[in-house]
Amino acid sequence: MLVTLEGIDGSGKTTVWEALRDARGDGYTFTHEPTDSWFGEAVRRSEAETDADPLAELFLFTADHADHLSRVVEPALDRGDVVISDRYSDSRYAYQGVALEGEIPRPMEYVRGVHQPWTRPPDLTLYFDVDPETGAARSGATNKFEQADFLRDVQANFEQLIEYDPERFVRVDASRSPEVVLDAVEDVLDRALDDA
Repeated sequence: MLVTLEGIDGSGKTTVWEALRDARGDGYTFTHEPTDSWFGEAVRRSEAETDADPLAELFLFTADHADHLSRVVEPALDRGDVVISDRYSDSRYAYQGVALEGEIPRPMEYVRGVHQPWTRPPDLTLYFDVDPETGAARSGATNKFEQADFLRDVQANFEQLIEYDPERFVRVDASRSPEVVLDAVEDVLDRALDDA
């Protein structure tokens, strides 16, 4: 089973991912995007640049995703592990869909179309829902992707993705305390694994 944690910056998903990683052992693979590979390093360098070309940046993210899929996700699934990824393809659709606005027509659909033929869709996506102002304040608004106005548009894209595939997404109220959010996530995850 491939489980992804998604949401805008500052939604608390990384905190939950770390807590799950510490609590669950054998049979789980914990991973994230951008990865720690040289592809992921290129993504992080691009994120820090205010004038990076958005189309070039999309393909850096996409290359990192392709490498992540072949090097980490698919081998772990083949072993029978539950894979829990902090960010995955939905983040690219939502974030690069905003970054490419005005560059190409229907940008989120374009990004989804680039991935459709080869990516492995998640089985379950936990969407950490928090308002953009809170997300920006929590994240520190340290780069171009963490500004409240940008996050508002990203959130709208996430809402569109949820409409496309409501069976896969479970909304988590991320405005609550980390402990309450973690309990809610553990409950959803345990029920999903029981059903599987």
